[in-house]
Amino acid sequence: MPKRPLYAIVTTRSLREALPTAVESALRGGAGWIQYRDKSSQPERRQRDASTLKTLCHQYGAKLIINDDVDLALATGADGVHLGQGDGSPREARRRLGPEAILGVTCHASMSLARQALEDGASYLAFGRFFPSRTKPQAPPAPLELLSEARSAFGDTPLVAIGGITLDNGGKALHAGADWLAVGENLFGADDIESQARAYRQLTL
Repeated sequence: MPKRPLYAIVTTRSLREALPTAVESALRGGAGWIQYRDKSSQPERRQRDASTLKTLCHQYGAKLIINDDVDLALATGADGVHLGQGDGSPREARRRLGPEAILGVTCHASMSLARQALEDGASYLAFGRFFPSRTKPQAPPAPLELLSEARSAFGDTPLVAIGGITLDNGGKALHAGADWLAVGENLFGADDIESQARAYRQLTL
């Protein structure tokens, strides 16, 4: 299990603070991966944001993952990309990014999607939602037992739990087999982002 299991998902429209300030708070608190998610049609701003976050992440020994944009990842030298189902071909993303990049794929509650993702070159598998989520309320639910099944089936492949993760339930997902907890609103909506991130890190201790 990673020493810093918090996978912080930042969306620019949901932040109370400026993007760099909020992300640096999460990094100070111990986030190991940051995912930059911005679906807007402002390419210059997105490239500027991603470049800033890459610098911050590397200062703290963390990784920057770009949501659903291989071109942006390549342009900014990000550490990897996360693709949802229907967000492009993982196989093509792997070809373009090269063998060392991090490539994550959303698998919902499907072991068959997970197997296909690994065949296509995924570095990690994201399952969920495991709990009610205000961000993606229509996402298909997944049982926590799925993480145990995936751990048995896929060995040391990193597993990410996503969907409604909070401090109250995150420990259950880690206990079931997750390596990373993907958290957005429950982290960046907190009054004290750094303290919230530290609390997530404590779940592994």
